[in-house]
Amino acid sequence: MKLEGGPRKQQRPYSGVSMAYSAPITRERPACLIFLLDQSESMREPLGEDQSVRRADFVADAVNQTLQKLVIRCAATAEMRDYYYVSAIRYGGAVEPAFGGILGGRTLVPISDAAKHPARREGRTITVTDGDNSPNDQEVAFLLPVWIELCPGGGARMCQGLASARATVEEWLSEHPSGFPPTVLHVTANESSDGDPTQIARRITSFSTDDGPVLLFNCHLSPSRSAKIEYPSRTAGLPNQSARMLFEISSPLPNHLCESARQAGVQIQEGAKGFVFSGDGASVVQFLEIGTAPANFG
Repeated sequence: MKLEGGPRKQQRPYSGVSMAYSAPITRERPACLIFLLDQSESMREPLGEDQSVRRADFVADAVNQTLQKLVIRCAATAEMRDYYYVSAIRYGGAVEPAFGGILGGRTLVPISDAAKHPARREGRTITVTDGDNSPNDQEVAFLLPVWIELCPGGGARMCQGLASARATVEEWLSEHPSGFPPTVLHVTANESSDGDPTQIARRITSFSTDDGPVLLFNCHLSPSRSAKIEYPSRTAGLPNQSARMLFEISSPLPNHLCESARQAGVQIQEGAKGFVFSGDGASVVQFLEIGTAPANFG
């Protein structure tokens, strides 16, 4: 969604106070979430040991389920409340908005529009169990809204993808200089094929609202069998320069996200960054849950 209005408003500098990332998320001051998704050729590969599930399909499914959770979070009453505006960008053979259907081509959409216009709905079944494998277990069918799909192909144009995310951040901040800062959630399975993304990533995190700098979190799905590293506070154990680069450009986790990670069972040290290396399916789901955990909500 292109944000309409008059001249660009001057961005307010972040004051650097210790209460950063404490601004309430309200309809008057909504939050902006940007999902930046790798759909390069390497995303055709299976995720983990299950050879039947491609990385691209798993990541798209995880993002769709995250969007559904955001819809539910904003529908606590009969009225859908636009606490969030969401963006989805995919990069590979092309760099483009990832929403399908009626939302196709739109850069930013309010959560109410997402709720009304999924590209399609996909049938799923889940097993409802009481935990002891009793005969009372039931298969329950439901329809999952699908907003995005990933179509693997081409190189990992990470710099171009981050440039698109930067443009979205700038567009948002021109109209929303106050409130909780935008959050960019980047999932990739490759090294950048179009140069070093460090400068452009640091440009993204140089922007801020009066509540703190923009957040950039990175989740890397490694093609190797390297040990999984989640939310480290230093580069020790990272096996190569690409992993260290992603660590360096990742934002530190704000206090409320550290608490969210601890509640999810993650051992968080002081200075932990929003970075996962050599992640698996569970890592992706957890990364999205932590990254979208509400701060001072409603």
